[in-house]
Amino acid sequence: AREEEVRKKFRPIEQLKEEFEKLNMKMETDYEIMVKLISKFNSSASTLDEKVAALYDLEYYVHQVDNAKDFLAMGGLRLVIEGLNSSEAALKEHAAFVLGAALSSNPKVQIEAIEGGALQKLLVILATEQPLPVRKKALFALSSMLRHFPYAQQQFLKLGGLQVLRSLFRQKGMETLHVRVVTLLYDLIMEKMLLEDSQHGEQMEEKIQQYRQVRLVPAVLEQGWCALVPNLLAMPEHDTREKVLKLVGVLMAFCREHYRGDPALGTALSLLRSEYEELAAEEQREGDKDGYFRELLGSINTIIQEL
Repeated sequence: AREEEVRKKFRPIEQLKEEFEKLNMKMETDYEIMVKLISKFNSSASTLDEKVAALYDLEYYVHQVDNAKDFLAMGGLRLVIEGLNSSEAALKEHAAFVLGAALSSNPKVQIEAIEGGALQKLLVILATEQPLPVRKKALFALSSMLRHFPYAQQQFLKLGGLQVLRSLFRQKGMETLHVRVVTLLYDLIMEKMLLEDSQHGEQMEEKIQQYRQVRLVPAVLEQGWCALVPNLLAMPEHDTREKVLKLVGVLMAFCREHYRGDPALGTALSLLRSEYEELAAEEQREGDKDGYFRELLGSINTIIQEL
């Protein structure tokens, strides 16, 4: 009876195989799919919507390191870098999205991208009037290029990249980008500090020498970031405040005198401490002794003590 019930619900495997063969269906590999998507993006016969859809799908595939290398070998990287020059905002946005995905934790693609002029093109997008979604994706791609790649960080400074971010930081209506800039600066400074402080063998010595040539912190100080960063503490989102507090904490060793002479920072920290004392106490009453707000309160108290 059970077998009869199953037969009624499902078709036999032989019948399914027959139907699949008739339809000439086969599973495509990631490589084959990417070839088709690149062709669709590069075709003059494709509409704007079709090109955007091809880029959207490509972003999914190039996240994988091996796929990103294949994407490079196919000439796809060159095409998306050229796409950053497009007059169509949607193409620029999605080209930057694919580029950022391919660059993530992929040294080979990072090297090819910087040699292909991607860094300059991303900085131009960030430095000029562009829709917010385009700038978001450009900043994502820039972050993916700079992380764990000291040569790119050095070129970024030479090309005035920090000035571009500072200009962006001062524009109203760009708060989501401000937070991402704070996160990027924190990551780059910590990356350099942790590598230089770690125990390492001879194989790491060359990379450490490369990082020593990246004069990131002196440039941050010269360009007034000590004054810019704490202003974001006024934002209401806890996540934003957490990121800003982390960067303020890292910059403390270099910005201490400026921070001490900034009454607005002292006031902001006092107000935040009062707010998070209440929130941490509420967490504790609910049985969460090591909660999120308690951690934030700890960061605030540490900064106040160091000041």
